[in-house]
Amino acid sequence: MITPEMLEKMIAGKKISRADAQEALQISQRDKVDLERVLTEKNWVNAEVLTAFCAAEYGLAYINLADRKIENSVLNLVPEETSRTYGVVAFGRKENKIDLALVDPKNFKAVEAMEFLAKKNGWTLVYHMISPASFALAQKRYRVLGEEVGEVLEFAKEKYRQEEDLAEEDLDASNLEQVIKSAPVSKIVSVIIKYAVDGGASDIHIEPTAEGSKVRFRVDGILRVALVLPSYIHSAVISRIKVLANLKLDETRRPQDGRIKMRLGKLSADLRVSILPLVETEKVVMRLLDTSGVVLTLEQLGFRKKFVELIAGAIQKSHGEILVTGPTGSGKSTTLYSLLNMLNGEDVNIVTLEDPPEYFIPGINQSQVNADVGFTFASGLRSLLRQDPDVIMVGEIRDTETAELSIHAALTGHIVFSTLHTNSAIGAIPRLMDMHVEPFLISATMEAIIGQRLVRKICEHCKKPSPIPGDLMSEMIENLKILKKEDCPFDFVNTASLSFYRGTGCSKCGNSGYKGRTVIAEVLMIEGPLKDMLASSFSIEKFSNALADHGYITMKQDGFLKALEGNTTIEEVLRVMRT
Repeated sequence: MITPEMLEKMIAGKKISRADAQEALQISQRDKVDLERVLTEKNWVNAEVLTAFCAAEYGLAYINLADRKIENSVLNLVPEETSRTYGVVAFGRKENKIDLALVDPKNFKAVEAMEFLAKKNGWTLVYHMISPASFALAQKRYRVLGEEVGEVLEFAKEKYRQEEDLAEEDLDASNLEQVIKSAPVSKIVSVIIKYAVDGGASDIHIEPTAEGSKVRFRVDGILRVALVLPSYIHSAVISRIKVLANLKLDETRRPQDGRIKMRLGKLSADLRVSILPLVETEKVVMRLLDTSGVVLTLEQLGFRKKFVELIAGAIQKSHGEILVTGPTGSGKSTTLYSLLNMLNGEDVNIVTLEDPPEYFIPGINQSQVNADVGFTFASGLRSLLRQDPDVIMVGEIRDTETAELSIHAALTGHIVFSTLHTNSAIGAIPRLMDMHVEPFLISATMEAIIGQRLVRKICEHCKKPSPIPGDLMSEMIENLKILKKEDCPFDFVNTASLSFYRGTGCSKCGNSGYKGRTVIAEVLMIEGPLKDMLASSFSIEKFSNALADHGYITMKQDGFLKALEGNTTIEEVLRVMRT
């Protein structure tokens, strides 16, 4: 859609620098991707600004439908399937004049299809141009999850009652699978996954309750109820998920893990599935994995400049171990991939052991553990050492054997990355000792330990200045006043000069006031006197005091700084620090 000539006009209009434009052109030609995708993904040009510029070039009006109310009667002038296929949506009507928004004005098949509809219905069409993001939001308005699932339930109600009776007499595990594949429940599961992907959910929870089979989505770290299905359909939904994940249908007493890859129209979904047996039934959690293949930089993840510089120095060492710590869902794997991408190149052999891989990065040899055949983190790590690796990534240190092998790999000239479930960076040290790793070995191999959480970001579309209660102000000042001036340049004497913000709630953030997430972190560098202290006699209290003298910024302090910088709220920082 964007041509080199249009790019020159953007440079002349100071919408992008020449250096960025040239780099974008090179990336587009090298990777064979659309130029506009490169410009927006690299944040060189805002997507809406780019669309407005293109609209002017094509002689069309620009429209952003994000906050525009569209009547259902108008929206359905273009059927959902047609809208999705051609990238067009109807958003306005005045008698027979219909306002249409197009993603790509050069999609002549889309224009032909719309002209056919216009001729058939006696419409006059007025074309506008819309960004892909705005179009995606408009698409979501066709239906809501409950309505779409509800269409299937009436038919399903009697059918599943009949099948429950039938299953006792005629069905075994082999033909039960065929019944499930052809049943209405397959539509229900597809719709649930589709809406989770559309809504930016990270996890789908399906669990039995007194009210029915509850479906919850985790969005920006918060679980919310999406819908409640009738109880009679719960077992069938679980069975359908088992079929998709290639799990055993007749196994209901043991936990099962699997993976689902599926296409939903133009959407693709990659899910990690965990099924847990309960007293009378089962529950399922599906983690949605990122299929974009885009690995974010540390800066894009939210690490402050000081942390990025510390980490960049640590990973350039010829050997040593670097750990990323935090609870489940704190973004540890994403940070690991970012670190691997920083080292990725033709002169480096990077090998990973994962359960399962969440991103696939060209140039990196990624392997998935499989405990059923004896391919565990520990046994896999032994094999990896015979693969002449420069860099090793172990998805998680779960036991003593893996901990000892990772230390051994770091001692023998390799850079080793891994994760550990602890509440803080310092907490990784006693955790490793708990796994019988000697303190002097930790001192000899450990280069850096990163502790992190994810906090919700204030929605930029409804962000407003907001005062904070006095007790929260006092807690924040108490935590930040001990930091060095270069790390915390704020004036705590004149608190009136401090600005705080929160989101008031709008359609773009689902009225939550938050949209997206960012990292709050701490980076523990094991160097100098700290190495000696760790090797001789480790004490968390002494170690923490020594860190304060070295200008260490804790995770909580980093969160408070992000609140002062207008990225999140103090309440959000305190919420995640309590987990």
